[in-house]
Amino acid sequence: MKRRRIVATIEARMTSSRLPGKVLLPAAGRPMLGHLVRRLKKVASLSRIVLATTANKTDDVLEGFAKKSDIAVFRGSEDDVMGRVLNAAESAGADIVVEITGDCPIIDPSIVEQCVQMFLKNDCDYLSNVIHRSYPIGMDTQVFPLTVLRRSAAMTRDPLDREHVSLHICKHPQLFRHIHLLPPPELYWPELGLTLDEEADYMLLRKIIEHFDKTNPFFSCGEVLSLLKQRPGWVKINKNVKRKGTE
Repeated sequence: MKRRRIVATIEARMTSSRLPGKVLLPAAGRPMLGHLVRRLKKVASLSRIVLATTANKTDDVLEGFAKKSDIAVFRGSEDDVMGRVLNAAESAGADIVVEITGDCPIIDPSIVEQCVQMFLKNDCDYLSNVIHRSYPIGMDTQVFPLTVLRRSAAMTRDPLDREHVSLHICKHPQLFRHIHLLPPPELYWPELGLTLDEEADYMLLRKIIEHFDKTNPFFSCGEVLSLLKQRPGWVKINKNVKRKGTE
């Protein structure tokens, strides 16, 4: 039986409303997006990584980043993110899509791998650790076959569905079979924001990255949580950031 091609898509653009240019902000001599890509390259089951960015002139710099980082790039609609990710996955020859957003620079490769393996071992259309919020925000991983995303995209023109890649799939468990990955107790911290939305998030993430970078650049989610339990002042840095709805 032919091995299914598993491709990670990263949604990213430079015109974030709350923190423009956030994905290229530096930490430990590398842009945030560079940390994310380096971590995804540690996920053993991935065949390829493709950056799904927009056709806007402002995102030329992200195309350049992708080429320098030796990952694929696809450019499409700014507003129809669902269509952009679908086309990006198709362009990379995906059978299975691992959907990642560009604002998760310290995602744990072992959690991504666990999501992929759990998807492969079960009969489902969609697997995520997102819908039932339990992991820290920023470990977000969603896995589904390309055929399922294609079917979902053909069923909806709702602007909100098109803006959020898997929202239509998530809203219709009667149409798409869901499985949800929940963490072990030591990784349960659902209100913790390890995602890059605002300036305060950048301050925290940069501290975490620079703390580990020289000795342990591929630090795990568990190691971050242990560090933050010892440094409650760090947790307060982005405590008041309001999060938009998850995809």
